Amino acid sequence: MGAALRGLPLAAWAYVCTVVVLAASSIGLSSFDGIDWTTLAVLAVLSVICESAPALLNSENARVSLSYSAGLASVVLLGPTGAAIVGASAIIAWRRDMGVVKRLFNGAQFALSGYLAGVVYSAAGGTTGKPTNGSFPDIIAPYLTAVVTYVAVNLALIGVVLVLTKTAPLWGFRWRPIGSLAAGQLAYGMFGLLIAAPWGLIGPFSAVLVLMPMLLARWAFQQTSDQQQAHAATIAALCQAVETKDYYTRGHSERVSRGAVMIAEAIGMRPERVGAIRYAGMLHDVGKLGVPTKVLQKAGALTEEEYAAIQLHPMRGLEIVREIGFLDEALAGIMHHHERMDGTGYPMGLAGLEIPEFARVISVADAFDVITSTRSYRPARSIEEGIAELRRSAGTHFDPEMVEALIAAITRHGWTQPDPVPPPEEGEETTQQDHDDPSAPLRVAGEGVR
Repeated sequence: MGAALRGLPLAAWAYVCTVVVLAASSIGLSSFDGIDWTTLAVLAVLSVICESAPALLNSENARVSLSYSAGLASVVLLGPTGAAIVGASAIIAWRRDMGVVKRLFNGAQFALSGYLAGVVYSAAGGTTGKPTNGSFPDIIAPYLTAVVTYVAVNLALIGVVLVLTKTAPLWGFRWRPIGSLAAGQLAYGMFGLLIAAPWGLIGPFSAVLVLMPMLLARWAFQQTSDQQQAHAATIAALCQAVETKDYYTRGHSERVSRGAVMIAEAIGMRPERVGAIRYAGMLHDVGKLGVPTKVLQKAGALTEEEYAAIQLHPMRGLEIVREIGFLDEALAGIMHHHERMDGTGYPMGLAGLEIPEFARVISVADAFDVITSTRSYRPARSIEEGIAELRRSAGTHFDPEMVEALIAAITRHGWTQPDPVPPPEEGEETTQQDHDDPSAPLRVAGEGVR
């Protein structure tokens, strides 16, 4: 175990060992009187089968184990000690992606979750053993408290190890994957009562009956995940195509997407809209695929005709992606992100709240990244200078609410500026003028921010 933990930070090493010791103690110091070992064996096998096939919830690799159902069924049928043993069986799950340390930690945290859920279940008035007709509805409330306890303990144990291993930032998780995990865990936890309820009538066969809908639910989760991954791959390919045309804007779409999400979360957008605005940020410049490369990379001033070609890129972007159904509200952000609050923007000259909210968000994130990124004709400005420029143009160019939301998010979470772009290889053209928005009124040392 020491060799396997060698790559972990010392604090994470100590934490994993502590969790394992606590789990072992919860089992070793408990009484085994009254445990039905046949029931325990069946639930342990079910737990191992379920843990061997976790459900992938989203494209961010958030997974939920189907073994939650077996663990919570054991809370009712076996009590805290039996639930801890069933949880510990995760150590022998058939998963090639798990090393020894991860197996030990997973088994330990499932054991602790089951044990504490069993204690809470008993404290809430739940009776241990095979339910009968007289057990309902009194058993439901204690069981729900056990489910919530199981999920909360599990997420807390995992959260600490992610922070200690620097897998998650100190300020917390991203709420979308954590929300998906919690929802999935609660859903699978409810299957536990469906396993336990008919156990007194049909015995272990109740586990087999519930296993089928559980696997069907896993298949549905997997289909959703595959669809999300296909969406992400589509967007990544389009962004790569755009950024290949302009050496000095590589990574720009990803940063704008990140900034747009920061603003959206700061103003309290619903999670599904935050996901949509992430797509909008990634694809806001996709219309540049329809702009001639010689115009994007022109090393001097643009002609009126070339300006016109640049100003068409929001509409070209809409034409390119409008048939992609999952983009939905993101289309408005792509189409109108160069509109301005005073009505002098393009392509439609919308003003104030006529501009879609997504577009007002992306406009701010887009401008801030332009200001704080290196271009061929000038170095990046500092974050402080970028903030000052946004505030100076709030109300005329940008929505003041979106400006302050981004500033608040940057103050809280920080902003990582891109590394300076190295000079292109010999023979590769560079852009001497930023042609994204040549008529922008906002100026940074004589440069239009676009």
